[in-house]
Amino acid sequence: MRFILDRIDRITMYRLVLYYLAVLLVVGAFFGAIGTLALSPVSILWSALVLIAATWIVNELFAWIFGVDTNHESFLITALILALILPPAAFSNLSATGDLAVVGAIAVASKYLLSAGKKHIFNPAALAAVFAAFFLAPPTWWVGGNLALLPFVLLGGLAIAYKIRRFDTVIAFFVAALATVALTSGVVLSGIQTTLLYSPLFFLAFAMLTEPLTMPPTRGLRIIYAGIVGILFAPAVHLWSFYSSPELGLVIGNAFAYVVSPKGRYSLVLVARRKLADGIYEFVFRPDRPIRFRPGQYLEWTLGHGIPFDSRGNRRYFTISSAPEDPNIALGVRFYPDTSGFKRGLANLKAGDSIMVGSLAGDFTLPKDTGKKLAFIAGGIGVTPFASMARHMNASGEVRDAVLLYSSRRAADFAYGADLAKAAEHGLRTVYTLTDDVALQGARQGAITAAVIAEEIPDYHERTFYVSGPPGMVRSLRQQLQELGVHRLAIKTDYFPGLA
Repeated sequence: MRFILDRIDRITMYRLVLYYLAVLLVVGAFFGAIGTLALSPVSILWSALVLIAATWIVNELFAWIFGVDTNHESFLITALILALILPPAAFSNLSATGDLAVVGAIAVASKYLLSAGKKHIFNPAALAAVFAAFFLAPPTWWVGGNLALLPFVLLGGLAIAYKIRRFDTVIAFFVAALATVALTSGVVLSGIQTTLLYSPLFFLAFAMLTEPLTMPPTRGLRIIYAGIVGILFAPAVHLWSFYSSPELGLVIGNAFAYVVSPKGRYSLVLVARRKLADGIYEFVFRPDRPIRFRPGQYLEWTLGHGIPFDSRGNRRYFTISSAPEDPNIALGVRFYPDTSGFKRGLANLKAGDSIMVGSLAGDFTLPKDTGKKLAFIAGGIGVTPFASMARHMNASGEVRDAVLLYSSRRAADFAYGADLAKAAEHGLRTVYTLTDDVALQGARQGAITAAVIAEEIPDYHERTFYVSGPPGMVRSLRQQLQELGVHRLAIKTDYFPGLA
């Protein structure tokens, strides 16, 4: 199981969603061919091709009109979602085929026309499905109405939820939806059973609800968002004679997310690049307008066309390493000998080149109460959020009672030393640990363990822990902290959605 989870962590979120949708489409066509699904396999595949063509053409057109870089996977994901929720069109049915093309075009156009600050407000597929429901053939959500497809929807969906670590959001949606069904259904158990087995409950949650661009940035707001969509998912919810639907519920949830979220996407221009440590570089960008964030939050970074081939796409998530007080936005990146095409493209950026960012999010942030005792644990490049926090303390003069245990293989791998040292004036004590050499005076030897934590932080039971680093290290330390008696709610872990 750990091998499978590690493989999932090595795929970007968008690429994983694309694989998920493609598998569901192919499996649906197969079940149609053998008669398990009452749909023509030819119609399923033809509809997918029409939607892919329509979304690609409109995406290229609007990207050219607005002069923006496009994501390689975005239009494909939108097309495949629509292919799985709209009634398939027969090859000979020109009218239905034309309707599909119109819906696909509207979905992609909405990303450009119904946007704010270069960020689309609504899930494109959901918005297009609402249009289809009112003016063309309403969505059938056939992907969620067949028991044979359910195992594939569940297994792939769970992989996505694990990948983005959004089980809390998905569960909140399930609870809200099923509770509403129970309250509005004449026969409670039958209503819940039908919803679980013959509705788009799981597909909507895994493939659409969790889209980063149309979801709130923090955990509490995501729970509220999921609850809104869950309540409106129930088919009996209505206002007079106007009944809700899954797609309409998601669009209304998107509107809520827009109101409570940071607005828009940003264009950044590279102004400087400097070496922090062996293989670690910091890129400094000037934003087209101020980006308001909290130390420890992350952005989605999108490189434009012309980057080296990367099978995982041209989007990645990276934590901001600069302080909110800084006028520029900094990004710390580790490069390996066999580094990805995305990172090679990043390394090839020259002063004056631009990159797009958006989807500001993250709960790995300092508590508002400056009197709380904190403990930070960083492994390798996992020090990035703590660098942002240290720089914030230095820039603002804010004092925190905090201890940082910073582990790396070699002394030459440590980054942000000057920032961390300066933050000592504001309460941050840094303890370096080395796993492969002893070339740093005052550093500990060996990995960070429960024994090291207890020795260096004797009042650990009074502190809130922040752990950031490789997935294996984070899992191990979370378990060791709980064995030490640290409450699980006092442990915050940083998650990078995909190895870059």
